[in-house]
Amino acid sequence: MEKVEGMVIRTQDYGETHKIVTLFTKEKGKIGLMARGAKKPKSQMAAITQPFVYGEFLIQPSRNLGTLYQGEITHFMRRIREDIVKTAHAAYLAELTDKILENQVPDLFLYEQFVHTFERMQNEENPEILSMVYELKVFEKGGFAPELNQCVNCGRKEGITHFSVQEGGLLCYVCSSVDSHALPLNEALFKLLRTIRYVKIERIGNISIKEENRKKIRQILDAYYDYYGGFYIKSRKFLKQLDQFE
Repeated sequence: MEKVEGMVIRTQDYGETHKIVTLFTKEKGKIGLMARGAKKPKSQMAAITQPFVYGEFLIQPSRNLGTLYQGEITHFMRRIREDIVKTAHAAYLAELTDKILENQVPDLFLYEQFVHTFERMQNEENPEILSMVYELKVFEKGGFAPELNQCVNCGRKEGITHFSVQEGGLLCYVCSSVDSHALPLNEALFKLLRTIRYVKIERIGNISIKEENRKKIRQILDAYYDYYGGFYIKSRKFLKQLDQFE
């Protein structure tokens, strides 16, 4: 048996009393585990197999599906659970992470960014900025992050005017014509995109974004993922419905 630090990112019922739990762990990356009896209301396993529970877990790893024996909760992420908007963002980030990660391949940087994101989300009124920052870290892990440091066509770092999904990043005023569908950027949008692309979660202060710019960035990231991501993310649909409702 081994002890690992991690967070529950997915659960699936198995039979009448068991669950299959996916953990994102510090030591082993993403792992799948059988939690026997976890669906029983009085079982100690019921609490530690809830989505977004963060703690230490005693496991028996396996090449395919290991076994979860017990756990000690460090953080229940209660404030996320009690807020429907935060819950929606957390579910999206967990599902996105699950789709991108390969099984049992550790990634300490992404793991730390994931945990920091959830810890910060607890106390943030608007979790969307945090979601965007982490989202771009996942894009980088998946090998399809956009170029946001210079013009993707000529390398120019000044005179940036557009973002091209098709070309995979920024375009300057000289190269903007290479993609007739490129989205125009103002200076504020350009700076925001660069910030959320390269900054670490723990270094983010209070970022204020106008509603118009927030929607624009969300449009860019959604269009970019649709073009390069490849995985269907079920929780994105609910996030979009929430945004329309608000």
